[in-house]
Amino acid sequence: MSSLPPADEAKRAAAARALEMVEDGMMLGLGTGSTAGWFVRLLADRIRREGLSVEGVATSSATVWLAEELGVPLRRLDDVDLIDLVVDGADEIDGELNLIKGGGAALLQEKIVAAASARMVVIADSSKRVAQLGRFPLPVEIVRFGWTATRRLVEELLATMDVDGHRIEVRLGSKGAPLVTDEGNHILDLHLGRIGNPRRLASALNMVPGVVEHGLFIDMAHSAVIGHPDGVAEVIRRPGGDPVDIVELMRNQDA
Repeated sequence: MSSLPPADEAKRAAAARALEMVEDGMMLGLGTGSTAGWFVRLLADRIRREGLSVEGVATSSATVWLAEELGVPLRRLDDVDLIDLVVDGADEIDGELNLIKGGGAALLQEKIVAAASARMVVIADSSKRVAQLGRFPLPVEIVRFGWTATRRLVEELLATMDVDGHRIEVRLGSKGAPLVTDEGNHILDLHLGRIGNPRRLASALNMVPGVVEHGLFIDMAHSAVIGHPDGVAEVIRRPGGDPVDIVELMRNQDA
C-alpha cells in the first residue's frame, strides 16, 4: 500500500506513465507545478539508476532549482534547436485536451517551451478533467506598466465573451503586493465560471495591449496522462493527434 495521500499518488502515477515515453538522448521540457515536480523527481531517479542520457529545459525558476538539486542536466532554451518532448501539468483539461495553465505563475515560459517542442504531454490527476474550461480562474500575464489600464481593457473584453463570470483579481505574492513573475510581469486571475468559446477568448486576449500571455493552451497538447489514486494512469490522445504547427495554430485562433 502506498503511504502517499490519494492526490499525490494520482500525480505520481501520471508522472511515472509519462516517464515511460522518455528515451535516451532526448531533450525534454520540464514543466512547473506539483505534478510536473513528480516527473522531475522520477526522471532524476531514472538518470541515477539507468544512466539515462537526457537534458532538460526548465519552464520556471522553481523547476530550475528542483532539477539542479536532483542532478537533472539543464540547457537554456536559447541553446536548443528543438525539444523532443515537454511534460507539464495543467489546472484544467477539457475533452479536446485544451488546457488552462498558469496556477504556478509560469504560463509564459511554459507556453514558449511547449511551442518549441515536437510533442507536449500533459500530466494530471483526475480532478483536472472537466467538461468545459473555466471553473479554474484563467491567469493572464500582463506587463507592469499601465497594468490598471490593461485590466480595464480586459474587463471590457469579457463583457463581449461567452462566459458566466467577469470578476478579475490581481494575483498577490507572499507579502501582499502584486506577484511578480519570473519575467517581471503581473498576473490577473479571471474568474469566469465557464468559457463557452475558449478559442475565441484566446484570440481576443492576444489582441489586448499590455497582455503578454494567457493560460489558455489551445490545440497544444498531443496527449494527456491522467493519474488515479489507485496508482493507475490512463493516456488520452488529442482528437486527430497530429503534431501541432504553431503558425497554423495562431492562424486558427485569429479566425
